[in-house]
Amino acid sequence: MQFVRGLRRLWRHRLFRRLLAVRIATQSTDALLQVALASYVLFSPERQPDAGSIAAVLAVTLLPFSVLGPFVGVVLDRLSRRQVLLVVDLTRAAIALGLAALAATGVRSGMVEFGFYGLVLLAMSLNRFLLAALSAALPHTLEPDEYLVANSVVPTVGPAGALVGAGLGTVLRVLLGGALPASQADAVLFVVVAAGFVLSSSLALRIGRRELGPDDVPGDAGAGRTRAAEVVTGLVEALRHLRERRAAGLGLITIGVSRVVYGVVFVATILVYRNYFHPPQDVDAAIADLGLLVVITGAGFVVAAAVTPPVVRRIGARRWMTLCLLGSAVLQLFPGAIYRRPSLLVAGFCLGLLAQSIKICVDTFVQADVDDDVKGRAFVLYDMVFNVALVVAAVIGALVLPHDGRSVPILAVLAGCYLLFGVGFWLLSRGLDLDRGGESLDEPAAATAS
Repeated sequence: MQFVRGLRRLWRHRLFRRLLAVRIATQSTDALLQVALASYVLFSPERQPDAGSIAAVLAVTLLPFSVLGPFVGVVLDRLSRRQVLLVVDLTRAAIALGLAALAATGVRSGMVEFGFYGLVLLAMSLNRFLLAALSAALPHTLEPDEYLVANSVVPTVGPAGALVGAGLGTVLRVLLGGALPASQADAVLFVVVAAGFVLSSSLALRIGRRELGPDDVPGDAGAGRTRAAEVVTGLVEALRHLRERRAAGLGLITIGVSRVVYGVVFVATILVYRNYFHPPQDVDAAIADLGLLVVITGAGFVVAAAVTPPVVRRIGARRWMTLCLLGSAVLQLFPGAIYRRPSLLVAGFCLGLLAQSIKICVDTFVQADVDDDVKGRAFVLYDMVFNVALVVAAVIGALVLPHDGRSVPILAVLAGCYLLFGVGFWLLSRGLDLDRGGESLDEPAAATAS
C-alpha cells in the first residue's frame, strides 16, 4: 500500500517521527475541544441555533487570528518553532481549565458568557498559530523531494488522531449527558482537553530547541522586539513572494474560494442535524449523529492521503485538482441534495476526500515553492485564508439558508460555483509547474536521515 510505503520512507527521520507525535496529540485534543465547544454552544438543550448564531460563533472564534496572523507569522520566522509548539499547548491547557470552570457554573449570561467566549477566542486563535508552526516546521524533518509524500502521510495520521479525539469526545459527552447535568458534562470534557494539551507539550520537549527552524534565527529577545512596522513589512514581503511563486499563490486562492462553498455546506449540515433530523430537546441524539458524520468525513480525509500521491504521479496535480473541484460540483447535487442520513454520510465522505486532496496539493505547492525564511508567514496567510473563507461562508449561510438548513436550490448554486472554480483553476494554471515537491515512491529512498 502506498501509504504504508510512504510512512516507512519518512519514518527513518527522527525529527519527522517526533513532530508527527506532537501533531497527532494536539490534533486529537483539538477535536476533543471542538466537541466540547459544540456541545456547550450549539447543542445545549435551551438553545436551537440558526445560521446567524453559527456565523456569530465562527466570527468570534476565527476572525481575531485573521487580524493577528501577520504578527504571529513574523514570530514563526524569528522564534524557535519548537518553543512555539511547547508554549502554545501549555497555554491552551490553562485556557481549557478556565473553560471548564466557567461551564461548570451553569450560568449562560452576563460576565460568565463574556469570559467564556473570550477564552474560546484565544484558544481558537492559538490553534491556527500552532498549525501554522507545524506546517512551517515540517520541511526541517525530511528531504525536499519528500514534500508530496509527507503531505499525504501527515494528513492521514494527524486527522486519524483527530477522528479518535472526535469519536472519544462524542462518546464521552453522550455518556456523561446521561449521568450529569449538561453544564457539568461539558466541564468534564474541558478538563480532559487540558490533559491532552499537557501531553502534547511534553512530546514537544523531545525535539531540540532549534531543530525545527527557522534557519539562522536571531535570539529570542531580539524577536520579541519586533515592531508593528516590521510586521507589516514582513507581510508585504510574504505577499510579494507568493505573487512571484505563482503555484503557491494560485493554490491559496483556489483553496480559499473552494473553502467558502464547503463552509456553506458545513453550516447547512449543522442546521440539518440539529433542527431537521431531531427535535430541539433531543440534544444527545443530534450530537451522536453529527459525530458520526464527522468521523465519516474524516475517513474521506484519510483516503485522500492514500489516493492523492499515485493519482498526482499519473495525471499531475493540475488535472487532479481540477477533477476534485468538478467532482465536488456533482456531489453537491447527488447524493448531497437527498436529505437522508445515509446519503449525507456518502456525500460527507466523498466531499471530504476531494477537499482534502486539494489541500494536500496546495500544502505541497507552498512547501516546495516558498523559501524557508518566508514559510512561517506563508502558512499563517494560508490559515488566514481558511478562517476568513469559513466566516464568509457562515455569513452567506445566515443570509440564504432556511432555519433547518434544507435547500436544494442553494445546493445547485454551490455546485455551479464549484464548476466555475474548476474551470477557472484549469485556465489560470496553464504553464505552471505544479508537480514540484513530490517523487515516485518506487524510487529508492535517500540514505541520509534527518
